[in-house]
Amino acid sequence: MKVKPSLLLAAATSLVVASLVSIASSPASAASLTEVTNFGNNPGGMRMHVYVPDSRPANPGIVVAMHGCGGSGPGFYSGSEFASLADRHGFVVIYPSAQQEAGFGKCFDTWSDAAKRRGGGSDPVSIVSMVSYVQQRYGGDANRVYATGSSSGGMMTNQMLALYPDVFKAGAAFMGVPFNCFANAADFPPGSSRCTGSGGANRTPQQWGDAVRQAYPGFTGVRPRVQLWHGTNDTLVPYSLLQESIEQWTNVFGLSQTPTSSDTPQTNWNRRRYNDSAGTTQVEAYSIQGAGHSLPSGGMAAQAIAFFGLDRPGDPTSTTSTTTTTSTTTTSTTTTTTTPGGSDSCRVTSTVNAWNTGLTETITITNTSGTAINGWSLVFTLPSGQTITSGWSASYAPTSGQVTARNVAYNASIPPNGSIGIGFQATHNGNTAKPASFTLNGSPCTTA
Repeated sequence: MKVKPSLLLAAATSLVVASLVSIASSPASAASLTEVTNFGNNPGGMRMHVYVPDSRPANPGIVVAMHGCGGSGPGFYSGSEFASLADRHGFVVIYPSAQQEAGFGKCFDTWSDAAKRRGGGSDPVSIVSMVSYVQQRYGGDANRVYATGSSSGGMMTNQMLALYPDVFKAGAAFMGVPFNCFANAADFPPGSSRCTGSGGANRTPQQWGDAVRQAYPGFTGVRPRVQLWHGTNDTLVPYSLLQESIEQWTNVFGLSQTPTSSDTPQTNWNRRRYNDSAGTTQVEAYSIQGAGHSLPSGGMAAQAIAFFGLDRPGDPTSTTSTTTTTSTTTTSTTTTTTTPGGSDSCRVTSTVNAWNTGLTETITITNTSGTAINGWSLVFTLPSGQTITSGWSASYAPTSGQVTARNVAYNASIPPNGSIGIGFQATHNGNTAKPASFTLNGSPCTTA
């Protein structure tokens, strides 16, 4: 029996809305969602809403968060966790609303010839205009611009990374498809699509990679990192398309199809990482066991923000704040700059002492750069079976899988060639190994 696209749209929308409403409500803040009616060149005829948290650095990061088919920017704002994370970490969120249709309700245009060409028009050009507006109006940091979205928004995430790798630094696509998967508007509705039909999108990694390279011929800059999410029971946008997307982006980066590592950071979350020769994760893929067309669900937005690095201090130009204190006789000004670690900027030494089912791990972080680090977070992955029960000299979250240790008030600064010590106690199931690698403020550290 042929299923009408309208019925599929209703089913998909109800699934997404139900899952999103269950995990989040409108953020509790004096800040509010604001519509921008004149943001620049808008060939897609889109609507733009923006959420600007009350507390933010002078040059905040920017996240473009895109809804699924039949949704809207305000709906994705109130039904996802990105705005509450913006309150916590101080970045600006753009919520575009798609206005075009291809037989499946209002969706982001990932099917037209114009939308597949850099500067070709349609929705991608409108979205770049929104980013430019936030950079000009709110001082948004051009070095920290990211894309994310669900379903149609996940498809557009891959679209923007392919067309504008000089604008976006990373993206997190939930339930998307590879770039240039849809042949045209007639190919878009799931009921008749070759892209989302059984086996219709099975291309070679080289073919997928060529599609991205042809989107911006001659581009020689740094490609945006990619995070991909898909439920294993998704039948609207089949789970098999996750592998096609992995093949596309690993080919673009020149990486092996074999993951560098795999783990389970949370129950039913299976993660594969594809690292370059420097140990940086360029492609990260999550298979959510048993999930249908219902992502992101609880905690996934936070994982995307962590992948972007927006849960950590930004570049010096984007996090400098000045406080002026005036008395009757003197005026003093204090400037505080939060700096990330640069390349070859850190060294980590760790020691494990284990017994029965417990262990302690002592970690020494050394700043090997010539610039002080003010505000830090250290990311590492605990070996399988280890769970942190307590820690000292840092806060640790989560307690298993990929852990982020953040500074406390008294050790936020690490001077050039200076060191600090932190540590934790954990349980284990026999595996007492220490983490294989450490990343400080987004930069891999040497280990000793």
